[in-house]
Amino acid sequence: MLVLSRHRGESITIGDDGIVITIVEIRGDKVRLGIVAPKEVPVHRLEVYDKIQKEREDPASKEKPD
Repeated sequence: MLVLSRHRGESITIGDDGIVITIVEIRGDKVRLGIVAPKEVPVHRLEVYDKIQKEREDPASKEKPD
């Protein structure tokens, strides 16, 4: 894992695809990030990504019981 220090308003870039992450706000123990990425690059919070992956592995998990 790469760990970087950034201040509000500073950014990092990932690869050559135009992915830019900017520190928008720091409030207490929370950091708000702004993310710019091409439309074809999905961006999700990890818990949402994990749920999507689980549903892909087990499509029946999306179905609601009657």
